[in-house]
Amino acid sequence: MKVIICGAGQVGYSIAQYLAKQNNDITVIDWSDDLVQKIREHLDVQAIVGYASDPDILEQANAADADMLIAVTNSDEVNMVACQVAETLFRVPTKIARIRNRSYLKPSWADLFGAKKMPIDFIISPEEEIAQAIYRRLEVPGVFEMVPFADDKVRVVGIRLEENCPVVDTPLKQLSELFPDLHITVMAIIRNQKMFIPKASDQMLIGDDIYFAADRDHIERAMSVFGHDEKEARNIIIIGGGNVGLFLAEHLERKSPHLNIKLIENNRERADFIANNLKKTMVINGDGLDAEILKEANVAKAETVVAVSNHDETNILASLLAKQMGALRAITLINKPVYGPLITSLGIDVYLDPKETTVSTILQHIRKGKIRNLHSLRYGEAEIMEAEVLETSPLFGKAFRDLHLPEGILAGAVVRGDEVIMPRGDTVLESKDRVILFAFSNIIKKVEKLFAVRLDFF
Repeated sequence: MKVIICGAGQVGYSIAQYLAKQNNDITVIDWSDDLVQKIREHLDVQAIVGYASDPDILEQANAADADMLIAVTNSDEVNMVACQVAETLFRVPTKIARIRNRSYLKPSWADLFGAKKMPIDFIISPEEEIAQAIYRRLEVPGVFEMVPFADDKVRVVGIRLEENCPVVDTPLKQLSELFPDLHITVMAIIRNQKMFIPKASDQMLIGDDIYFAADRDHIERAMSVFGHDEKEARNIIIIGGGNVGLFLAEHLERKSPHLNIKLIENNRERADFIANNLKKTMVINGDGLDAEILKEANVAKAETVVAVSNHDETNILASLLAKQMGALRAITLINKPVYGPLITSLGIDVYLDPKETTVSTILQHIRKGKIRNLHSLRYGEAEIMEAEVLETSPLFGKAFRDLHLPEGILAGAVVRGDEVIMPRGDTVLESKDRVILFAFSNIIKKVEKLFAVRLDFF
């Protein structure tokens, strides 16, 4: 697949890096000589200096032969114009744009985008998506990641095993014997920074990070089995009133009106703006690193503090200070991957990287076959995806024991209508089944082929 990426910032770089590993033909465009030089030095892709909305630059990037254009520059307007030029002059089939300005995203202006208007096929709002990702983690206390699949019938949850986990050192094959009514599948384990698919005889150890798929109705029971009985947060403090903080507060007000929410924002003008746009949230103008401000927000009574300012170091330090002052749990936004491995050792419970969320969203529109949803793990090392079985699929009508799936793939759940099935060897796949599976990135192409639709289907 030939893909043009407009913008070589953190998101553009991450997308280019990931797609290049999948042997796609990638061209990156950015006006910054330094960013383009970094791309050329570190990635096996073509990189061009110039403005992404410039027809001459897009022609130089061979836009007429491109399958997709992904516009993720820092300018919404450049992203939109790049998509318009790509459609009008070069007929690029699929166009994705990152849009950050809230005005463009209002439902009242929905008619702005469309095939005969502003020809953008898919719009990405990273700040809104990261706010939703934080909300999902608040919804299931104790997880460091939670992703819904199959219309939220199945949830894939990431948790860390602590010393109080009752099933530590228990082989996985015994889980179903000990808890026969527990509908879960352990899909992956991260141990000593290495991710692997566990075998039935493998044990889970203290300090392991595990991902499991579960029927939504069984999540609370599964969390208890793994030693996580955290209570839902009632008092939440948000540090940072940028778009992520504002989106999160709006989301919490809309979805969980019973919560007590406080938001700390250092800039007076921005704090006033936020206060005028929120209905229930208490907005405090002050520095999230100021202990007196945290006392004013009653941080000692907060179950969860969410640090989402524009500075990683501020988020990390504010989270640590809040926990030292009595907050039970901290969720921290970071943009620099180098901080990731340090976070949990410092005592921060959960961290999120906006790039991973954005890359996951974009990959949904790139994957071939009947891939309905996916989530990228550990900067593209693996993916959890939801794929639909059709009658022309090689999987149709076969039991799992007869599929001979490539090494590096594990099915975690099958959704058939409203029924959630934990796959076993004798589970036979039927048409329209939705399979939630884990796969390492180096075999994604094989997964796509398994769920591909042949032309004779039409």
